[in-house]
Amino acid sequence: QVQLVESGGGSVQAGGSLSLSCIASGYTYGGYCLGWFRQAPGKEREGVAFINADGIATYADSVKGRFTISREPKNNVNLHMNTVQSTDTGVYFCASTQRGTVAQSWYPAPPGCGGFGYWGKGTQVTVS
Repeated sequence: QVQLVESGGGSVQAGGSLSLSCIASGYTYGGYCLGWFRQAPGKEREGVAFINADGIATYADSVKGRFTISREPKNNVNLHMNTVQSTDTGVYFCASTQRGTVAQSWYPAPPGCGGFGYWGKGTQVTVS
């Protein structure tokens, strides 16, 4: 059974930096993609940043140039957030793709990524 465990998060002042990390376990196959979604109070969940098995990354327009996603080792995904803004506040969810599913159009998935069917419990990020 695939499990995702996030760490990091917390409170940060606007303009500061914060990093999140997530470890995926339980996969019996490779080639899966990893990514981060977030959900602000009263808003729908949105895709933030994604990375495929080859290290190709994609980002939501709202975080381009400020956030960096990395994957090292293969089952560990990190999100480094620079110059954070109040609009970055929300619960951040680590997610990974599930074999046999299709990526949805509402998030910018890298090439070769299927649907994100596995989710962590989320970690709170608050920018003040």
